[in-house]
Amino acid sequence: MSEEPATDTKTDAETAPSAAGMTADGTGDTPAAVPGAGMVADSNGASAPQSRTADIVPGPGGVMTDEVGVVTGDLTLRTEYADGKVTLRVQYKDADEWYVVTGGSAPLADPAGLDAVHSVAVGLLNRPEG
Repeated sequence: MSEEPATDTKTDAETAPSAAGMTADGTGDTPAAVPGAGMVADSNGASAPQSRTADIVPGPGGVMTDEVGVVTGDLTLRTEYADGKVTLRVQYKDADEWYVVTGGSAPLADPAGLDAVHSVAVGLLNRPEG
């Protein structure tokens, strides 16, 4: 029988990572570099401003605004969400100034509702056939 030199005799269990980097209490051995880890969806009511726009042609009588009264003709409608509130604004198409639609502001608890509010506003205000 031949003798072989002694070698390190650690078992696979001793050399393998321990439970994929987890410890017995469920915490990781080291912090994981995962983008977005630790982020929460709810930031205490604060949400980044969001908006949706659509070109519209209001029916007879136009759209009443707080700043300049009635606006008519080819318009752009913008539905904005910021600070828990939705606001409708209109502008003459390709103009710089925006005007708040009279009565077009309301609380909106969930910004996910912005698309629905915008769709309803377009449906109510866009009346190209009168």
